[in-house]
Amino acid sequence: MADIKQFGLDLGIYGPLAEPEIVINLAKYAETAGFSSIWLADHVVFPKHFDSKYPYSATGGFPAPIEDPLLEPIATMAVLAGSTTDIRIGTAVLIIPYRNPVLLARMLITIDQFSGGRITLGAGVGWLKEEFETLNTADFALRGRVTDEYLEIFKSLCSGQEVSYHGETYQFDTVYSVPGSIQKPNPPILIGGIANPALRRVIKYGDGWLAVALDPIRMKERIETLKKLCVNSGRRFEDLDLVYKIFINPGEPKKGPFGEREIGSGSEAQIIDDLKSILESGFNNVVVRYRGDNAKEQRTQMERFAEEIVPKL
Repeated sequence: MADIKQFGLDLGIYGPLAEPEIVINLAKYAETAGFSSIWLADHVVFPKHFDSKYPYSATGGFPAPIEDPLLEPIATMAVLAGSTTDIRIGTAVLIIPYRNPVLLARMLITIDQFSGGRITLGAGVGWLKEEFETLNTADFALRGRVTDEYLEIFKSLCSGQEVSYHGETYQFDTVYSVPGSIQKPNPPILIGGIANPALRRVIKYGDGWLAVALDPIRMKERIETLKKLCVNSGRRFEDLDLVYKIFINPGEPKKGPFGEREIGSGSEAQIIDDLKSILESGFNNVVVRYRGDNAKEQRTQMERFAEEIVPKL
């Protein structure tokens, strides 16, 4: 039988849940209910018009109204650090090129300090070119290399030592980074994404992998690829933290990004089978995000998940 500690709760800081009181109450509920962690997605603004394709839907369209409210995740993490006591607080995922890397690192280090060492950095490269252009912080075409260098900067600044950096996309001379993070050598880094570059980034920079939208067949193939990369690099696969983010859509099954039924959609029995498949594949934690039309409906579904679904796993 699964344990509630194997699950985290995505608080949904865009859409119907994106109100301060709702987010804080959900975080407190997650802690009381026994979830291991709470998670925040990352968008700063949605362009009114964009041509970029969302990689995790069958149509390429974003699965929520872009005019819905959204809250910025790092500011929200700081609030939640003061609103909770024990639960871990993660990003699923933070788009690393969106923010100045030195400022980003110092903000995350500060939250790690205030939270008593409870943050996890889920890191991604991003997909929405038009949002990159609006923020004007990094070249969309170079987002992979930018992410690599910004992660190197983050790790260096977490040391609490004198740090300098001279990369291809960012440079700075020696600065003091005091204090460093409470978690040593840095807060855990989970690399988000399912393509080969993301898996290679797990090996080079990550403490684990944060997967999304994979059906059981592709899930198994990606895990085998990750194992091979571990062998080739000398890393132990067993040391990696494997986390899966699932969007749960009760009701009629929806079409997934690869033409199959979208994992997490359909009947209760199908959703339970999906969750079992994820856990049996080797993922040690599952981040759950319910989709719904209003905050009350999503809160009800989250409570039902903890009280009725988890005991059936």
